[in-house]
Amino acid sequence: MLPRRHRLTRPEDYRAVLRGRQGAARRRSGTELLVVHAAPTTPTRGPRVGFVVSKAVGNSVVRHRVVRRLRALVAHRLDRLPPGWDLVVRAQPPASTATSASLGVDLDRALERVLPAPTSSPGSPGGDRGTGTGADR
Repeated sequence: MLPRRHRLTRPEDYRAVLRGRQGAARRRSGTELLVVHAAPTTPTRGPRVGFVVSKAVGNSVVRHRVVRRLRALVAHRLDRLPPGWDLVVRAQPPASTATSASLGVDLDRALERVLPAPTSSPGSPGGDRGTGTGADR
């Protein structure tokens, strides 16, 4: 389960990420299975995530299954998300038949493209997110 402090709950927060705040630098990255929207917020706040799964993905049972899978995948990646960012993960119709493993690969790929690179500490060249290179996938 995603801790409450890491959830987007208000419609205004979703709109801010999807449509943008005044002067905010929004980012978006898509794959075949999902699209990740990101927007910076208060730097002291931890990352917050929301999910959008439309009726194009499937009926209620299918949509809820997709949301549960995505929520679990994001919960395992919370420690890699930078503070001060709000994300909205939007499922595409092919997500309804995708495995959790393929959803995870696409989620990692989209997150790498949409989020800023982690700041590297003096002992680590480049900062490692623990996702490996593209050849490992």
